[in-house]
Amino acid sequence: MSNMDKRLKKIIEYVLLILLACIFIFPLIWMIASSMKPESEVYSDMGGIQSMIPSLNPSDWFTTYQELFDRFNVLKYVFNSITYSIAVTAGSILINAMAGYAFAKFDFKGKKVLFGVLIALLIVPVETLIITQFTVAHDLGILNTRLAVILPMIANMFFIYLFRNFFMAVPDEIIESVKLDGANYWTIFWRIVLPMSKPAIATVGTLSFIASWNDYLWPLMVLTDSSKYPLQVAITNINSTPPVYTNQVMAILTISTIPLVIVYIIAQRYILQGLGGSGTGIK
Repeated sequence: MSNMDKRLKKIIEYVLLILLACIFIFPLIWMIASSMKPESEVYSDMGGIQSMIPSLNPSDWFTTYQELFDRFNVLKYVFNSITYSIAVTAGSILINAMAGYAFAKFDFKGKKVLFGVLIALLIVPVETLIITQFTVAHDLGILNTRLAVILPMIANMFFIYLFRNFFMAVPDEIIESVKLDGANYWTIFWRIVLPMSKPAIATVGTLSFIASWNDYLWPLMVLTDSSKYPLQVAITNINSTPPVYTNQVMAILTISTIPLVIVYIIAQRYILQGLGGSGTGIK
């Protein structure tokens, strides 16, 4: 293949990728632009290129957000979501990493059978387990508490599988040499194995944060106190509390998107490593 053919192929690839990116980013741009203009302009600009442009009057850009904060206690809902997501992320990393380490480096009776059951559970839809989870939460007496939102989301079969694959790539010689120096299992896990698995930690942390932040059904089921609602449940209330303004709905959706973008930007260099390879640097 000549250099001209290679250059043409690369140009076509980039054009197709740009078009695909525009398709995905179009709703996001429209959402942000709609949140930065008066309600009347949202409908008058519908169907034209103006719908992708904020109000031409800069003083209108943040008026919608001010009105939204005046009508609803958005900061409380954001705080609740951040609290739930951080707790779920930290717990998910710790618990699933410990389970993955046990499956990777410990030998115990029934290990293969138990791991096979966990893998089989990956194909079970979460929705089929939600009634059982609700019953367990009720029996534990944690309904309408923050703990009820956090606990069921910590353990995850896929995250255990991901950590297990990372820890399998860590040579046993490293662990044995540390044992000879007098380190116990917890020290080996916390100070040796876990720091070598930053891509797995970043991947699990990002995915668990996104799952917790976007979770709607489970908090709606277990919480009755609106002061404990996460942002996703509050969005439904905002979208159903008359009068409903489209620009305010777009504003609250924009607010709910910002943390996800920030988390992804921070962890993006590790995510592909975490999903695509061992991530330990050992091939």
